[in-house]
Amino acid sequence: MDWKFVFATSVMLVINLIYAVVALFVGVGALHLLDRVLLKKVDLEEEIQKGNVAAGIFAGTLLLFVAIIVGLALAK
Repeated sequence: MDWKFVFATSVMLVINLIYAVVALFVGVGALHLLDRVLLKKVDLEEEIQKGNVAAGIFAGTLLLFVAIIVGLALAK
């Protein structure tokens, strides 16, 4: 077993995990910011807890778009 390969793979794994955690926090923060700025009269979390499927789909779509943007930003 080549230890240089194992070390390089481990380093890349740690870097990718850090990117994933950063993207998660930025995505959730952006979702909350969009919820406060764009949807002042609607509380997405409350609507989702009530069982509003449309609010859940909308929140998921926002999070997906934010994830795409963050992913593209971190790739450069």
